[in-house]
Amino acid sequence: MGKIRNFDALAITPERKLALEIAEAGLAAIDTKAVIRKWVKEEDGRLTIGGKVIRKEERKRIFVVGIGKCALDAGAALEEILGDAITRGIVLDVREGRLRRIKTHSGTHPFPTEANVKATAEIIELLAECTPRDLVLFIISGGGSTLLCQPRNFTYMEEAKLLEYLFEISAPIEKINVLRKHLSLARGGHLAAFAYPARVVSLIFSDVPGDDVEFIASGPTVKDTTTVHEARAVAKKYELEKRLGFQIHLLENPKDEKYFRRVSNVVVVSNQIALAAMQSEAARAGFKTEIVTHTLRGEARKMGVDIIKKVHKLPAHSIVLYGGETTVTVRGNGLGGRNQELALAAMEKITRGELVLSLASDGRDNGDYAGALCDIMTKEKAERMGLKADDFLKKNDSSRFFEQMEDMLITGGIESNVSDLVIAIKS
Repeated sequence: MGKIRNFDALAITPERKLALEIAEAGLAAIDTKAVIRKWVKEEDGRLTIGGKVIRKEERKRIFVVGIGKCALDAGAALEEILGDAITRGIVLDVREGRLRRIKTHSGTHPFPTEANVKATAEIIELLAECTPRDLVLFIISGGGSTLLCQPRNFTYMEEAKLLEYLFEISAPIEKINVLRKHLSLARGGHLAAFAYPARVVSLIFSDVPGDDVEFIASGPTVKDTTTVHEARAVAKKYELEKRLGFQIHLLENPKDEKYFRRVSNVVVVSNQIALAAMQSEAARAGFKTEIVTHTLRGEARKMGVDIIKKVHKLPAHSIVLYGGETTVTVRGNGLGGRNQELALAAMEKITRGELVLSLASDGRDNGDYAGALCDIMTKEKAERMGLKADDFLKKNDSSRFFEQMEDMLITGGIESNVSDLVIAIKS
């Protein structure tokens, strides 16, 4: 069974069925448990993690630390593979669950709360036990930046207000990430420093376009190349202290190379893996397929229009694929995220034989839906009902539009997170 729960209800034309099958192929390729089984193997006493052979003298004890939206499922897979070889562990996910040997915590996202602070403090306490003969296996995935909240002379409530403001003004995610790397004692390489002098292997599930490991979950096991000075410049650029009414206390991150000599950071999942699987699925159906970019950026509604304009120019029997993260400038108080907004903007320009599907790979497009698809059927149904896309775009209310069209994608939360995936078809 696939991950799109309303697959059958949506798959009422050959083009829709194909788009949904392509999406399923992408989601299957980044399934967390399958990825862990691929990258972690123990055979005849030989332990291989992320392509690295871990010698016996480096694993007297094995600690597991999982952070982010993939942590719970990754922890479950690691228990299946390593069993009692796991000494102790902690996973901090946005979901609730229980594991046998690994302690679980449920935190909040996209804004931190006290639960995040307490769980992060417990992770730091665990890492403080490490010796040179220990192995720490990290699972790092999207959502980790918010979850790893450990401020000094600052509070999680102030960080939440800061993030909420930056999101509202559509500050570039790169700027936001530089700032929040310097707001916590668990980001920007701090967890590697706490684990020192143990052997560390981090298996990283990338949700960052371009897969820069420094910025995936704010790089908790990666030496940070940004500085407090740069973070302060971001705060000054957006006049944060003046606008928010409190002082922002920034932290410098570990710079000593000794903390990172025994650290391996391995990207095991990215949207490029999902896109490659999607391209293969489209090719099997006989369509000429192009991966346009895995680093899609820009305003969601503009990208939706740009994508459908490209589709207009394609020859028949063509598919274009995109991965990345667009942004939404909040103008109203409606429901829906960047994927539904992209699809809604594309629908205004769509013509017969064209289709656009956009989904969040973690199943949550700022709400209960993973995204949406649109085609001429969507457009004609909206016209019959007297609904205008622009009215919903003005209010950022794409979810309510697609609910009435019954063209939203329903997956529930998915244990993967590699940014967004977009499929555009010309039949």
